[in-house]
Amino acid sequence: MGDRTLYHGVREPEAPALGGRLPVAIVVPGGEKNAISTLGWQSVYRLLAEDPGMAVERVFPDKLGLTDGSEPRTRESNSPLSSFPVTAWSVTFEEDFLTLPRTLQAAGVPPLAAERPRLPLVMAGGPPAFLNPAPIAPFVDLFWVGEADDAFVPFFDKLKALIFDGADKDAILDAIKDDPGVYVPGRSKTPVRRLATGKPGLLPDPAFSCFISGRATFRDTLLLEVNRGCPYGCRFCAAGYIYRPPRHAEMDELKRIVELADPPKVGLVGTALTDWPDLLPFLKWLHGKKKKFSLSSMRADGITEELLVYLRERGIRTVTLALEGASERLRNMMSKKLKIEDFLNAVRLCARYGVNHLKLYLIAGWPGETDEDYAELAELLNEVVRIRSEEPGGKKKQFMRITIGVSSLVPKPFTPFQWAPMMGEQELNARMKGLTKMVKPHKGVTLHHDNPFQARLQGLLARGGEDMADFILLAAEHGGWKKALKLWNGDPAAVLDHERGRDEVFPWEVIDIGVKREFLWKEWERAKRARVSPGCPPQGCGQCPNCGVEYL
Repeated sequence: MGDRTLYHGVREPEAPALGGRLPVAIVVPGGEKNAISTLGWQSVYRLLAEDPGMAVERVFPDKLGLTDGSEPRTRESNSPLSSFPVTAWSVTFEEDFLTLPRTLQAAGVPPLAAERPRLPLVMAGGPPAFLNPAPIAPFVDLFWVGEADDAFVPFFDKLKALIFDGADKDAILDAIKDDPGVYVPGRSKTPVRRLATGKPGLLPDPAFSCFISGRATFRDTLLLEVNRGCPYGCRFCAAGYIYRPPRHAEMDELKRIVELADPPKVGLVGTALTDWPDLLPFLKWLHGKKKKFSLSSMRADGITEELLVYLRERGIRTVTLALEGASERLRNMMSKKLKIEDFLNAVRLCARYGVNHLKLYLIAGWPGETDEDYAELAELLNEVVRIRSEEPGGKKKQFMRITIGVSSLVPKPFTPFQWAPMMGEQELNARMKGLTKMVKPHKGVTLHHDNPFQARLQGLLARGGEDMADFILLAAEHGGWKKALKLWNGDPAAVLDHERGRDEVFPWEVIDIGVKREFLWKEWERAKRARVSPGCPPQGCGQCPNCGVEYL
């Protein structure tokens, strides 16, 4: 993709001059605070802003701005959203689906694509959009399926030529319907293959922040992608399947980006940070450049004494570990590949080397889970607390706080759990209540959990078909999801509560992520038997024919 240099940092970009350029509005739901803390749309912004044929601007609609009666406007020129011939929506979470019709309505644009015979084109991308585009397909003219690869800018140049030549909307959609990575609902030949960028094992163009802000969730931090995809193959994790094959960035490229941006702080992002062989050398390089840094969650078996000593010296006192399953049986069900002795050793090292705050992630609501699984977790927690009390924590005894974050399992498309039922709201509430009670006797241990209603809602939006658009519209028009559920004629239980059959056709199968359906089914069968499967081979993707993903 060439030498990408665009970086604004805390500066607001000037409004781009039109002068024969195609105006494109990138719309990022959730408000600026959340938008600045996500990377996908910033890569898209950079690609388009560096194209001399594009005039790209940003819109950050939030709940407050969509209820005050004003039309959404761009940050750069304060132009109304309705004035842009192309609006490109970055969808990060299923809950963002509601923002799409709300924002279009606030802009005076009909939310349903069938009611928009003319421009603007409404385009969507991001993980939920290519995991399952069906729920928002009635609102969207076209989806970009996969990563913003080498085909992305030429595609927009083609759009520009069509629009500037005066083609109407129907002609435009017919002209692009079979382009690589483009899904036009009702027109494209399906399934549409997901696009991926890079080379075998290598991520030559890692994503990084184009903007940083003191108002962002990660304040004044350059987010920097270290790896994409994950070699471990945890069966619940959509990112581990839709971003195959796993790829690492090169340290020289990451150094180039940091030197270009010169930020006060760098946040390293990746699904398997401790698998990156250059992690510690890169952290030392950052320190030499007087850059603060932070790390996303790490695998317990990647925690080493050398790494923790270095983190302590640099003032990093919080470590996050993903335990995921309450028991060995559940971890085998998800193919977690975590030895409990490695986990306890990581806890021991954290306590020994002065980690002040240990965060643990857990998922509840597995098919067939039992109280015995959580009795095993209680025993493990007792052992963690015992280790904490026995380790010296450096020169003087320190008290390590432990926070356990619990999420409800949402069976996602294109994972082996796409055939699984989702646990009911009452059962999930009972499980969360039991977990809260379990940690109560332990001093310095706290537990936070998600809202089971919201988790079930996410499952409904993640797994539903095009009839979800009616539900989303009801929520947009009547003030939220709970009201919409009372008015909607659909049945959430039919979407969520039963195990699917092997040959059932899913609404998301208009997309081909490159992983074979038969492979996912075999993994579901192994999950039900709590059998662990090997991850991606260390010699790199292309050596193993099992899942179907090809060389890039």
